[in-house]
Amino acid sequence: MKSDITQFLLENAKIHMEAQSSQEFVERFANLFKLYYGINRIEFLTLDYNTGIFRDFVKDWVYINEPEQQKKIGKIFEQFQKRTDIFVFNNRIFDYDLTDEEIEESISLKKPDSNLAYFPIFSAARTFGVIEIEFKDLRQGIEINREFFDILQIVFMQISSSIYNHVVQEHMATGLNFYDAMKNIAKIIENQYELEYIIPQIGEMVDRFISSHLIYIFLKDENNQFKLIWPSNCHNEEIFKMLQTVNDKVVISDDRRIGIFPINGDETKLGALVAYSTIGKLTENEIDYLIELTKQSGITIQRANVYSEVLKHATLDALTGLNNRRQFEIRLKQETAQSIRKNTDLCGLMLDIDYFKRVNDTYGHAAGDCVIRGIAEIISKTIREYDIACRYGGEEFFVLLPMTKIEDTLAVAQRIRQNIQNTKIDITEAKVKGVPYLQVTASLGINYFDKKVSPEEFYQGADKALYQSKINGRNRVTVYEESMTKTDN
Repeated sequence: MKSDITQFLLENAKIHMEAQSSQEFVERFANLFKLYYGINRIEFLTLDYNTGIFRDFVKDWVYINEPEQQKKIGKIFEQFQKRTDIFVFNNRIFDYDLTDEEIEESISLKKPDSNLAYFPIFSAARTFGVIEIEFKDLRQGIEINREFFDILQIVFMQISSSIYNHVVQEHMATGLNFYDAMKNIAKIIENQYELEYIIPQIGEMVDRFISSHLIYIFLKDENNQFKLIWPSNCHNEEIFKMLQTVNDKVVISDDRRIGIFPINGDETKLGALVAYSTIGKLTENEIDYLIELTKQSGITIQRANVYSEVLKHATLDALTGLNNRRQFEIRLKQETAQSIRKNTDLCGLMLDIDYFKRVNDTYGHAAGDCVIRGIAEIISKTIREYDIACRYGGEEFFVLLPMTKIEDTLAVAQRIRQNIQNTKIDITEAKVKGVPYLQVTASLGINYFDKKVSPEEFYQGADKALYQSKINGRNRVTVYEESMTKTDN
């Protein structure tokens, strides 16, 4: 039959082998110590060397915010930096060759509810944390002797090794995530060049990387004033005051909670990225990362502005490969003129993705881009070769169908709607954890070109029919009529 000590050590080993996360690791150890040694609590505190603040190992945004407690832990930590073969018990420093008499004397010095012990968290290179244990009444039910502390020394050396490995892996993951963020910010302009799409994506990428702080992106307007672009609101007046003092260098507030990082172009100041910490100071590492991410953001925005000028004369939408808005306006005039000249049928179909804002808000703009591309592919595969599909803007599309009657256009619109509804759109490129694909629906409006109306009125009729589909419940096709009562479900 196993002794309690053997069973305790066996359970300890299992935790090291089986725990899948830092939270599970700590919770299982807390339960193990409560079961075998009747502790009130156990805490694992690691030192942030950039700020000098001790944080909870699992919830690293939780830190000791009481100055006296920080000071106390700091003094104990100083002792552990000198020696790791010691521990602190009831405010006294012991090494592991203490006698049972010394232990009994220490226990008797304090009240039962004040039995605190501290052990170092260390690696071969440095000490980087403290384990704090609050025992229950050590004079009742637990045999506290030399062997007891020898066991704790073994266990905490193993715990130190596991925590050290976790911290190293975390740093490696942070580095990889940083390079991913840099690469993804650079890649945005492969599909987008309009700032209204680019800026939210940059904001989301930086926000995911620096997740413990609030991120804001401001751009200079025509009056050379900072205008908030992402997210939609900022209520911190201190940020707006600091923006007035920004030049070409990073500005950090006195309390180190706000950082202003200028976004610079080749010769102009484009804007600023702002980080605001609600839980503690910005660390040196975070500042360094944000400087580099802001530089890459500036390069991307600068290139987007250049591409935007070039693409004013292009005909294709960069994200979908369909005709762009400018080309749509040209083709609309051409096709209506030809319909009049040759007296042929012409219909228009306008489509809008239902609840698209929810996609962006829930899964991010990268996922939204995947959905837009997926819808464009469905449209292209459903229509004929000589039909003219355009991305009108955002999540809206327009298809011109030459030599097509209204009943045939209605059939095409229904096929498009059904194909969208039944398609699982691949969003793996957006790297949304646990969500490889999305299914969405679309609302459509169609209109027949009456030779008596202008091209603009023809287009607007399809737009009004689309609006009717929206207010009637979405995921449907509506044919334009003056009364707007004819709806096909």
